[in-house]
Amino acid sequence: MSDVHVRKRGGFIEHTLEGLHAAMERALYAETVASRRGLLQQLDPRVKVAGLLSLVVAVALAAKLWLIGAILALAVTVACLSAIPLRVIAGRAWLGALLFSGMIATPAIFLTPGTPLYGLPITVQGLRTASFLVLRAVSAATLMLALVYTTPWNHVLKALRIFRVPVVFVVILGMTCRYILLLLETAHQMFESRKSRTVNAITPAEQRRLAVAGSGVLLGKTLQMSDEVYLAMRARGFRGEVFLLEDFHMRKLDWLALGTFALLAAFSIWAGR
Repeated sequence: MSDVHVRKRGGFIEHTLEGLHAAMERALYAETVASRRGLLQQLDPRVKVAGLLSLVVAVALAAKLWLIGAILALAVTVACLSAIPLRVIAGRAWLGALLFSGMIATPAIFLTPGTPLYGLPITVQGLRTASFLVLRAVSAATLMLALVYTTPWNHVLKALRIFRVPVVFVVILGMTCRYILLLLETAHQMFESRKSRTVNAITPAEQRRLAVAGSGVLLGKTLQMSDEVYLAMRARGFRGEVFLLEDFHMRKLDWLALGTFALLAAFSIWAGR
């Protein structure tokens, strides 16, 4: 009986630690890919932000499925040429996009009035509507994954400020990313210390109590840390604007890529009407 409890204890704590490890590894993996030599890594961050976001706008405005599919194929090709493996694209962009958009699109297949498809309780119009939603979500997720995985996060934020994105929005994005990584590390340390101090078997009731208590402690640390970080930023001269030491410089390759993105976006918007 004790062996069963030991396995349960190990399952709860070990699985939690493995999940935290996996989350931190995914964040670090994005920084690793951004430092590789690939197609998008060679471009100025401003070009990538403007170009990929313009393609997202083209996807959102497109009224033809073949065009959205073509942009998706282009996004996958560019991502693969930028040293992003296809399994990463499928696991971290397509899976989430298909899951959430699929839950929203599935009822439309059955509820949208129109012509029945081969006698099935679905309509051609409903299937077309669902396909638009899913393809748009998958394409946009792929384009944004290509941007985030090939550009350091602070460079993305600086490029957004250059394009006059409100500073409040940029600061919230930057601080949220840093807080998530810091909270993952804190949670990992908490469970690691709990594991090192746990000797006896843990019952299911104790496992639930441990999870609730750990969540409360982590929330308290979050509130305390937010106050300390804000005061530290104010003491160092923070007044709402974010500055970086790196300066962006446009090269011939960047101008060529910017022109290519502009032509692709303009053609996609025109052809997708």
